[in-house]
Amino acid sequence: MDVLQEPSPDAGLDPGSSTDFEPWLLARGPALQRFAHLLTGNPTDAADLVQEALSRAYPRWASLRGSDTVEAYVRRSIVNASISRWRKDRRLVVVDDPEPLVREHAPDPAAAHSDADRAWELVQTLPPQQRAAVVLRFYEDLAFAQIAVVLDCPESTARSHVHRAIAALRTRLESTDD
Repeated sequence: MDVLQEPSPDAGLDPGSSTDFEPWLLARGPALQRFAHLLTGNPTDAADLVQEALSRAYPRWASLRGSDTVEAYVRRSIVNASISRWRKDRRLVVVDDPEPLVREHAPDPAAAHSDADRAWELVQTLPPQQRAAVVLRFYEDLAFAQIAVVLDCPESTARSHVHRAIAALRTRLESTDD
C-alpha cells in the first residue's frame, strides 16, 4: 500500500497523562499570557514565552500535576526564558539606519502618556529579576514567599528585589519630574 499517513500530533505521547492539560490551559492561559506580557512588554514575545513554557510542561504534566507545582513551574519557565532573551538581546549591537528618514511633525498633544503608561515605561527599565518580582508582587498580588518560589530564590532575596526595584523606580521618577 503506497498511502502515506501523517503521524498524529500526539504520536508518542501518553494521552491518559494529559487529560486535564487542556482545561487547565483554558483556565490559566490568559493569566499566563498577561504575566508574560508584563515581563516582556511585547505581546508577540509574551506569546512565544508562554508557548515555550507550555511545551516544556506538557511532557512532564503528570508529575507536575501530581505534585501541584504546575503554576510555579510554568511561571518559572516564563521568567527564565525572559531573562535568557534579555541577556541575548543585551549582546546585540544596534546599527543605525544609514539613511534616516527626515520626519518633521508637530508633536501631537493627544499622545501624552497616562500615568499607567509612564509607570510601565519605568518598570521596563528594571533588570529582569526585579521586573519579575514587581510584576508578581503588584500585578499578580503574590506574597513574598510565593514570589520566592516562582523566582527560585530565598524569600529575603524576593523582598530585596521588590524593595530595590521600588527604590530605583522612585529615583527615576524623581529625576524625570525635575
